Formats: sequence, structure tokens, C-alpha cells
Amino acid sequence: MKTIKHLSRIGLLLAALALVACFYMPLWQILLWAPQYPEGLGMQIWVNRLSGDVDTINGLNHYIGMKHIEEAMFPEFVYLSKVLAGLILLGVGAALWGKKAGVFAFLGSLLLLGVWVMYDMYRWGYDYGHNLDPAAAIKVPGMSYQPPLLGYKELLNFLAYSGPDTGGWIMLLSVLLVVGVLIFEQKSQKA
Repeated sequence: MKTIKHLSRIGLLLAALALVACFYMPLWQILLWAPQYPEGLGMQIWVNRLSGDVDTINGLNHYIGMKHIEEAMFPEFVYLSKVLAGLILLGVGAALWGKKAGVFAFLGSLLLLGVWVMYDMYRWGYDYGHNLDPAAAIKVPGMSYQPPLLGYKELLNFLAYSGPDTGGWIMLLSVLLVVGVLIFEQKSQKA
């Protein structure tokens, strides 16, 4: 098994420890703008909770038959913090072990979590935007209100945005740092 350089071990350690910040910062955000809300409304998704204008968003969504958003509808909040802690330990372990296989294991786990989270968010958004209360006050035939998975989307008179918040960007930077470690290792082997 190939041993990685000391600088790569430091990079892995930094990538793993940066993930600690994700316990203290929102990972994802959903923002909404409309003529009656020019300053916008926002909801932040943390590793174990929601914050922002959730009550106002729930009040608006009620009229079009969307479910009431509450933390109990996210079973992920029960175990996501444990998964994140496991990733941090895996990254620290890979840095201490100092083998290329550890780098691949850490990167693979980070990417697997990212793919799973995006799939899970799509699945939740689809259900949330398509399974509407038939007794809703406002009905637009053929209209669904699935929020965008990533980027912008018009939903009636609202412009919706969904994307990483501070913690999500930190996770992405951790992934890029691990990729950088692999590139550095590859180039240093050829030198």
C-alpha cells in the first residue's frame, strides 16, 4: 500500500476537521422572492434542524395544499449528525494512517454522502410539491410546486432558489481538498 506524503496527510486532516463547522452552520438554503416579499423568505437546513421563515412559508404553502414543514418530517435529522461525525473520524483516521487507500475511502464516503443527500432532497421535494391537499384553497390544474433541487425555478408568482449554505460550501471545499490531495500525490509520484 502506498504511503502518502506528510503534506497530503495535513491536507486530509484539514479537510476532515473543516467538517466540524457543519455542525454549527446551515448546510442548505431555500429562498423565495415574490412581489409581496421583495426582501425574500428563507429556510435553512442544518444537520439536525430547520431555521428561517419556516412559519411564514408554511402559511403561504397552506393555500396551495402543501404539507406543513416541520422537523419531524425529516428522519435524517436523527442520524445525519452521526454520519457527519463518522466522516470526520474517517478523515482523521485516513490522515493518521497515511495510506492512499484511506484517501480513497474518505473521498468515496464524502461523495456517497453527497449523492445520497441530493437524491434524498429530490425525493422529498418531489413528494412535497406533487402530493397536494385536494381541498386546498388555490388549485391550478396541472401545476406542481416542487422546489428546485439546485438553482432557480418559478413557482406561480414566486422565484425559488435552492443551493448550498455556508456548511454546504465547507463540505464542497473539503471534497475539493481531498481531490487536491490525490492530484498532489499523483503528480509527486511522477516527479
